[in-house]
Amino acid sequence: MNACRFGLRSLVPCGLVLVVLLTLTLVGCETPLPPLPNPPGPHTAVKLSPGDVIKLTFAEESDLDQTQKIRRDGKISVPLLGEVQAGGRRIIDLQRELVRRYQDYLENPEVLVTLENGLATVIVSGFVNRPGSITFDRPTTVYQAIMQAGGVSDYGSLRNVHLTRVVGGVQRTESFSLRPEIRGEPTRPRYVQDGDVIYVSRSLF
Repeated sequence: MNACRFGLRSLVPCGLVLVVLLTLTLVGCETPLPPLPNPPGPHTAVKLSPGDVIKLTFAEESDLDQTQKIRRDGKISVPLLGEVQAGGRRIIDLQRELVRRYQDYLENPEVLVTLENGLATVIVSGFVNRPGSITFDRPTTVYQAIMQAGGVSDYGSLRNVHLTRVVGGVQRTESFSLRPEIRGEPTRPRYVQDGDVIYVSRSLF
């Protein structure tokens, strides 16, 4: 405010300051918000599938701790709650549901869900240096899977990558570019699941 008390000659600078501040405000409104702090870890973003072995760990009720294999129908049986749908869901989503539902039974319903087997076999094909089937024992992104296949060949392009996955008995394919991820731009990580097929297209240039 003091900068605007020097008479008529200072009106122009003050006006410029106001214009600049208004411009910065408008630009800020158009800039996408950064990702939320403390996002779920890679292991919690992985989707569970029938056959996966998961471990439930209770913070203050260790007698409820257990390890279960997800049945073919995608369900598990947990103490007090009965059957719960686990297959096709992210670990973090299952964990949140268990915490919410256990509030009716436990004073401190802190539950940790971890994937015990963590095995995923995917096929990486197309214009990569070592196409073939690869098995991972930890959460792996599509880009990491391509790098495990020797990376993109001289004729391949990360601008047009195809990920094929069976969802609910239906085969679906998603096409996307991995260039933003390579440049370090904020992107939604794509983690591979068992049975995925990754295809790297030929470069157009």
